[in-house]
Amino acid sequence: MPRDLVIRGRKVEADPWRVLGLAPDEPTRPLPDGPVLVPLAHWKAQRAELAARGNVGVWLAPADEPREIAADLGSLALVAVHFPKLGDGRGYSTAFLLRTRHGYRGELRAFGDIGRDQLFQLARVGFDAFRLADHHDPHAALASFGDFSVKYQGSVDEPVPLFRRRAAATP
Repeated sequence: MPRDLVIRGRKVEADPWRVLGLAPDEPTRPLPDGPVLVPLAHWKAQRAELAARGNVGVWLAPADEPREIAADLGSLALVAVHFPKLGDGRGYSTAFLLRTRHGYRGELRAFGDIGRDQLFQLARVGFDAFRLADHHDPHAALASFGDFSVKYQGSVDEPVPLFRRRAAATP
């Protein structure tokens, strides 16, 4: 699958964003034209220059703390969270914190080693855009948003757990 596709708004569309800094030896300067996602360390080192440029987003690695960009969330066009391997679930907590504690309302993207089976839960914690691993078909993955009809636990998308919703509906 081409890497230039993203699921946004539960539709597959072309992705204009270029992710920089994934490879340790990849230079991040000079920045290419167009929208770019830079790693947190690069954002912290070049904050003023990057904010003035516009069309810049920040991506967070699993060990990055979301509070490090909390003050900048209003000036970021996109925040992305990298999932370097399937078993690393720290990005779920990062998304939840960005949405609840830090009040981020912009586009929040999951990218890396993610696939169809994770999309429903990623959306529950606040992700609204997804760039799947190369070997996954984003068109086929769209069906995953309908995999479950009832949400038992509370989360970003439905804060009240099912037992409380049922109790409230009972006269």
